[in-house]
Amino acid sequence: MLFQEQEKRNFVTNRRLGSSLAMIAGAINVAGFMNFGYYCANMTGNASAMALNLQSGKFLEGFRAMELGGSFILGATVCTFLVNRGRRQHWYAAYAFSILLESAILALLGLANVFALFGPHSFIPALMLGFLMGLQNATVTRISGSVVRTTHITGMLTDLGMEIADWLDAWRHRVSPEHRYTIWQRLWLHLQIICCFVGGGVIGAFVYHAWPTYFLFVTATLLAICVLPGMAANGLPCFVKRRR
Repeated sequence: MLFQEQEKRNFVTNRRLGSSLAMIAGAINVAGFMNFGYYCANMTGNASAMALNLQSGKFLEGFRAMELGGSFILGATVCTFLVNRGRRQHWYAAYAFSILLESAILALLGLANVFALFGPHSFIPALMLGFLMGLQNATVTRISGSVVRTTHITGMLTDLGMEIADWLDAWRHRVSPEHRYTIWQRLWLHLQIICCFVGGGVIGAFVYHAWPTYFLFVTATLLAICVLPGMAANGLPCFVKRRR
């Protein structure tokens, strides 16, 4: 899922990658709200919250929303640096490293949560989650050629609306079956990603409510499961071949 880029990808690989990561992103987003009162992946909502809080004189809350936006941007920036460097160095696992980094940071945050290293009012974990959401969204956006986004549901809903119109229009006018099927594939892709994000949020809320201490370990493990088999099957053989 993380080793084929843009034109080499197909509907199945985009669907698998987008659905699995969107479910994890939905779970993290809901857990962030339950813990900190902010959606770590919803930058549109955070921008509105910043404006509203600043207008009402709640400057701390307003700056926190702004910091979340900054951490999201930083995550996307770090991802792009990693990918660009990976391309120059011919790393076959450049995108996988970004998701593996997300998994490692989630595990470290989980460890910090177990040992209560952050106080009850600390905002650092929320900023780290915002960073990870930016990292993940940029990774998926770059590898899919902007076809898939796992945290940008506003964009996904926009794409879905346009594709519904294209699909209905394809039945009204004479188009080739291949073109109609392509429209249906895009529609189904975005619909499935949206449903996985919502479903991940529901599951994440239940898991976080039942085991808040170990929630981040669970999400870190799921991310590692998404990445490590592909690295073993694709990245490692390419690395060995390159060393010879």
